[in-house]
Amino acid sequence: MLTKSGALERLFEQTGVYNEALEGETPDFVIDPAWPQPLPNGWILGQIGGLYVDQHDHVWIYNRPRTLTNEEAGALEPLEGATNDDGQPVNALGFARPYGALADCCKPAPSVLEFDADGKLLRAWGGPADPDFIGVRCKEEDGCLWPNSEHGIYVDQNDNIWLGGNSGKVPDKPTAWTTNKEGADGYLLKFDMDGNFKMRVGGPGKDGPDSNDTDSGFGGTPQLYQPADMVVDPETNRLYIADGYGNRRIVIVDADTGKYIGHFGAYGNNPIDDAAAKAAGPWMNDYANGNSKPIFFRNPVHCVKIADDGKIYVCDRGNDRIQVFDKKDPTLGTQCTNPDGTAGKCGFVTEQLISEHTNTSVPGTAVSMSFSPDEGQSCLYVGDNSNMTIYILNRDKLEELARFGRSGQMPGEFHWLHQVSVDGAGNIYTAEVDTGKRIQKFIRYGEEGCSGTGSATVGGPLAAK
Repeated sequence: MLTKSGALERLFEQTGVYNEALEGETPDFVIDPAWPQPLPNGWILGQIGGLYVDQHDHVWIYNRPRTLTNEEAGALEPLEGATNDDGQPVNALGFARPYGALADCCKPAPSVLEFDADGKLLRAWGGPADPDFIGVRCKEEDGCLWPNSEHGIYVDQNDNIWLGGNSGKVPDKPTAWTTNKEGADGYLLKFDMDGNFKMRVGGPGKDGPDSNDTDSGFGGTPQLYQPADMVVDPETNRLYIADGYGNRRIVIVDADTGKYIGHFGAYGNNPIDDAAAKAAGPWMNDYANGNSKPIFFRNPVHCVKIADDGKIYVCDRGNDRIQVFDKKDPTLGTQCTNPDGTAGKCGFVTEQLISEHTNTSVPGTAVSMSFSPDEGQSCLYVGDNSNMTIYILNRDKLEELARFGRSGQMPGEFHWLHQVSVDGAGNIYTAEVDTGKRIQKFIRYGEEGCSGTGSATVGGPLAAK
């Protein structure tokens, strides 16, 4: 029946790879429209601040329950004793509930959720929507202060869960679910898989960037400022942090102690000149004047990933580019000057502009990256949250071989694409923010990796058909 209806054919055509290079080969993909399975307890997801596939091929997401609208959280009942300025009962999100629940559906899911490859929910914990978490398993006196805006999740080789936050201040109108009342989210939290707190790096309250701080955070750890992403190198147990929405650096710490090891900015520069970066304004100020190599990261520094060969990939989203570094270079993270962006200096390897002409208020293009699981990790998948697509690059040359995904809200399309991660079979999982508020799974078929040559220019409008 489905074959005769043309539904499957349309699904493959509309959610598969397109804009393929004539002399390149890539995996192909098709959306799994029934993934994940329905959530229990009438739960609904908000914006997805983080997504990562762990070594067990389980998918972890970092949900933002406080981004749900009044109607989306219609079943969230009044909170005992809570009222608004008019004296009306309100729920934990601050929405008026004079007559009790607004509707039969739905309630915010906890912030951390784990799914298996079939989309079955395995664990759910954390954040203000988990009634037995804040103040019980996450105590501020122990250093566990839940961020106001969930951003970035990573699961390391020891199954530790790392979480970040990117709120720039305490909300103007705090609610019962405002968790960080001390200022900006300037820290990472470390838990085990069941949500038991282990450690904090950084601290709240920062009101401006300091991309060279080394020890003014919690317990002598570096003070972060709206960190976006993180990754642990299993060979060295070093934690690399994309720091981030406020600071303009990758900071390196010990994953057991949180203590500072090093940091670097664009082209491996250290120290970082925050004042000069701020004075330079947005990317278009440089691009319009022919400067395609600004010597600083522009906010947000949105992702950091490590390939098996030791290359470190950074989403310099505010500059419409990605940069690549060599973790084996002893100068990376140390005081080093590379004003001309010379390859082989200060640990810098190469870079690639991603839809370099993009000038949106989001801002920027390169939002997330992941690698194909074949030997050599030959494909680099780069998510673009302004043009709502994923570019498939050959990792050795950083050339565009193809794309998949388009702007929209149908299955296989994206609205504010935010995260990209790949499992051991090469399937790709994505997450969206703004009103997207969903996760999707793209099933890989065909080739396992990438080969051939493509376009040296990544992104740009497609030729009219």
